[in-house]
Amino acid sequence: MSDTKRRLLDGTLAAIRQHGIAGVSARTIAAAAGVNQALVFYHFGTVDELLAAACRTGTAERVAHWSTRLRKVGSLRELLDVGRALHEEERVLGNVSVLAQMLAGAQTDERLAAPTAEALQLWVDEIEWVLRRLLGGSPFAEVADVPGLARAVSAAFVGLELYDGVDRPAADRAMAALDQLAVLIEIVDDLGPIARRALQSKISKATRR
Repeated sequence: MSDTKRRLLDGTLAAIRQHGIAGVSARTIAAAAGVNQALVFYHFGTVDELLAAACRTGTAERVAHWSTRLRKVGSLRELLDVGRALHEEERVLGNVSVLAQMLAGAQTDERLAAPTAEALQLWVDEIEWVLRRLLGGSPFAEVADVPGLARAVSAAFVGLELYDGVDRPAADRAMAALDQLAVLIEIVDDLGPIARRALQSKISKATRR
């Protein structure tokens, strides 16, 4: 990737953080990147194409940054600990707000919908891999919709960022509730074989209703 393209991608993310999606333009991107705004169109064709490329590239880099740590997670509670650290670091860097802004923009510009969904899917895929490994052998494994759960976790990741901005204690309480759920699943996993079979039977019956 050329230096100019790299600067445009980084400048786009900086412009989103500073101005929000509604305030992003070729001018604000060029100013953040320190280049002539004509280069936006020369390298990417349109501002929307540049927004899409920046969202995909930026998210891929952050997923890669966290991938090793996520794949070393040994329990759901440990996953939540990593999730807290991830949320805090990405919040400080402004990366979650970028995704939130792209989601907001996609509500009125369908050209942003697909690239934003692709970027979120990168997080979903990573989290789904971890959840499948952690839930393997658990009574919940047979009934859990792991892809759906991974999407819920990813949605919460963005949603908590928005919640955090208006009610930090409530966002912390939401994370604490997830921690309680993780403890419950760990307790279930520690049950003896007879109790586990009974629980699996009850779960299976409940999910068939």
